[in-house]
Amino acid sequence: MSHFSTLRTKITDAEILKSSLRDLGISVKNVADVRGYNGQRVRADIVATLDGEYDLGWSRNTDGSFDLIADLWGVAKKHNQTELINSINQKYAVNKTLAEVKRSGHSVVTQSVG
Repeated sequence: MSHFSTLRTKITDAEILKSSLRDLGISVKNVADVRGYNGQRVRADIVATLDGEYDLGWSRNTDGSFDLIADLWGVAKKHNQTELINSINQKYAVNKTLAEVKRSGHSVVTQSVG
């Protein structure tokens, strides 16, 4: 029995997803296996290699969006999965917005808060 869950996301840009993961210090692989319970693996287009024995993966749908694929129970053994996924989504949203602003010809000035 598979332990993998598939969650629909609003992520559509593979390059921005990969750069967002790297910004968070997460190693990224293209077209690789997502590690799950008891050595189970599933193929994904983008894989975030996490510390421990479990990974996060994203597979592209026919509509261009990505599904998140992971053994969420396993990820939660070593990581706060909600915090991890939220931080990835937040970084993706910021990077996507910055890319769209730059594409429209505007310059971007960043400022750290906190």
